[in-house]
This record gives sequence, C-alpha cells and structure tokens, in this order.
Amino acid sequence: METYTLKVAGLTRELPICAAGEKLDIAAFIMFSDVEITVKAAEELLKKAPDFDVIITAESKGIPLAYEAARQSGKNYVVARKSVKLYMTDPISVQVKSITTANVQTLYLSQEDVARIKDKRVLILDDVISTGESLTAIEQLVKAAGGNIVGKGAVLAEGDAADRTDIFFLEKLPLFFK
Repeated sequence: METYTLKVAGLTRELPICAAGEKLDIAAFIMFSDVEITVKAAEELLKKAPDFDVIITAESKGIPLAYEAARQSGKNYVVARKSVKLYMTDPISVQVKSITTANVQTLYLSQEDVARIKDKRVLILDDVISTGESLTAIEQLVKAAGGNIVGKGAVLAEGDAADRTDIFFLEKLPLFFK
C-alpha cells in the first residue's frame, strides 16, 4: 500500500493513501489508538489556542483529541453526536456532508450540552479540517446553543483548508488528485 509520510508535533507517521473518489485519494490520518500523537497534538494545539471555557468536537474521530486537550487544560469538552441518544433531552441539530462520509449526517447537542456552551468561550477542535463542512456544522450548533466561538483548530488542514485564515492547525495534509 502506498503511504504518505506525515511529520506532526515532533512525531512521524506513515499514513495509508486511500481512494476518496474516482479522481481523489487522501492520506488517512486516524488518531484512534495513537496515544502518543494525541497527547503531543493536543499539547501543541493548546499553545496556539486562544483563551476558552469549553471545547467542542464532532463525533467521532475528534473525541480523543478533545478529551486530551480538555485533560491538559483542565476545561470540559462537549461532543456533537451523530445520533440522538436516549439520555439526550430536547436536542438541537444541524446537517453536515463530510469528505470522509458517504451520506449527509446530522449532528446533535442535548439541552445539557447546550447549557455547557451557552454564554461560554468555545474552542472547536478536530483531527482534520478538509472541506470545512463538519466545522461549519459545529459552528452552527455552537451559535444555536448561544456559545461564542473563540477559535477553530485541527491537527491537520487538508488541501485548500491550509489556506484558510480563520483556523489554526499544526501541519498541512495534501490531497492526491488522479
């Protein structure tokens, strides 16, 4: 399998190149199970982050990063869920289409999480920002919950996302066009 060598947060990883469509391949960055990169990436992102009260991420690949950044900062985190859970009361929702998912998805926040965000300085964190669709959905959720977005960060900015001026990230991740 073809790979891409990624250097991030002082670490090196070989990422498998995967087809994302007929004319596009991506380097698959998966933080799950990689505690070392999760800890180091969270540490480096927190150095770039503005002052915040709470972290939010989308289910699921951003969860380890958000947890670790919350642990290191001593702040709480919230997860925008992909489905309504039995314990969620009166959830709010937005729809999103991501480059790594086949279908449109809906993200949800329970009223308990809305209360954690309302009138707070919110830091959005994710593993990779690519098309920005997931980021836009989380921004809409935070605004609907009455939170104030103070920063938007990711470990990697993929493709054109690396040119954005409204986000911070650790490294660029190229797209591979066929």
